[in-house]
Amino acid sequence: MTPYRVVSLILAGGQGSRLYPLTKLRSKPAVPIGGKYRLVDVTISNCLHSGFRQIFIITQFAAESLHRHIFSTYRFDNFTKDFVTILSAQQTLENRNWYQGTADAVRQNLRFIRKYGDYVLILSGDHLYRMDYRQLVEYHIEKNADITISTIPVKEAEASQLGILQASPEGEIHAFVEKPTVPEVLHSLRTPEQAFRQFGIEAGGRAYLASMGIYVFKREVLFDLLANTTDQDFGKDVIPSAIKTHRVFAYMFDGYWEDIGTIRSFYEAHMQLVDYEPKFNFYNEERPIYTHPRFLPPVKLLDAEINNAILGDGAIVTGARINHSIIGIRSIIENGSVLNRVIMMGADFYETPEQKESNARKGIPNVGIGRNCSIENAIIDKNARIGDDVTIRKKDPGVNEGEELHSQYVIRDGIVIIPKNAIIHSGTTI
Repeated sequence: MTPYRVVSLILAGGQGSRLYPLTKLRSKPAVPIGGKYRLVDVTISNCLHSGFRQIFIITQFAAESLHRHIFSTYRFDNFTKDFVTILSAQQTLENRNWYQGTADAVRQNLRFIRKYGDYVLILSGDHLYRMDYRQLVEYHIEKNADITISTIPVKEAEASQLGILQASPEGEIHAFVEKPTVPEVLHSLRTPEQAFRQFGIEAGGRAYLASMGIYVFKREVLFDLLANTTDQDFGKDVIPSAIKTHRVFAYMFDGYWEDIGTIRSFYEAHMQLVDYEPKFNFYNEERPIYTHPRFLPPVKLLDAEINNAILGDGAIVTGARINHSIIGIRSIIENGSVLNRVIMMGADFYETPEQKESNARKGIPNVGIGRNCSIENAIIDKNARIGDDVTIRKKDPGVNEGEELHSQYVIRDGIVIIPKNAIIHSGTTI
């Protein structure tokens, strides 16, 4: 137990349009990652390991699968006041609007958090990182800050794509600009090296601090800033205004952090998971990432060749070659198929012999990957059906980018994505 009371709000309502088609049928925090997890599991696990066990999750877009996952995964016993509770967007007599931004989403739910916590920790449900939030909150208390923003040092080349703030040597924030592109503005936001040293961080050519979208508020400050304004977004509205009137400090985090915001970043983050020393490691017994316990059987490999891969529970690989790939739960890969640098998310179910016979009568492949397929640089979403002798290859960026062809595949950033439930018939070449 911590000596201070903290309530956590996880913002998990984003559409994640840049991750389409992975977000066609689900919200961004519900996207599968790492062979068996969902993105939101990372943030919830960070909260639990930090001892912050009163958690509200704010949802809106395509939330059904996210709700189902949270309800089936995060349950506390009857002898605790801890909880993981969903606050879904809803119309009320006072407000008929959906959430208009991150700040508006919190504003519409202030009445639910009124009796919880002296401090409010606001988090994003779709980032990949490990953090002990206790250190962040303790820094916030030590500085007697009204608001503390968790930041990560970045180089100039990255700064124009992020929210950049300027901090004094003591860590107090004096300016905040969302995605600064004007060189003069960007250079004015450089943070002095002394500010890095107080956290024991070597700047190493990193002169800018980027917001991680993680905030700690004194509860009364949060209520005052939201209840008396119509600001819609924390990064664009609330924080720039609060800097002028409140004590706003930067907390520096120097570990791995990735905003899984695009197909390319999602793909590259997965490819790093199978490195010998991955930047983000799911294999940590002291701080595991929690997810839904499915009680699936072990992986079955029959005359298969596997190199640098992660295989999810219940996968069955028969006579196939897999290299530098992530294979999800219940994945079925048949004889002669070759997968290289592939993310396969698996399936929600196993098909029975009767269902497979029905598939044959209908002329559709079984769930999984059939025989003699060659698949490279691709993402295969859940429950996809890929027949025999299918070829899927990396495309040059710009070729049919973003175009959904026959509703069965999408090309983004040169990566072919097979959407959830898609059917790729035998003999197809993509």
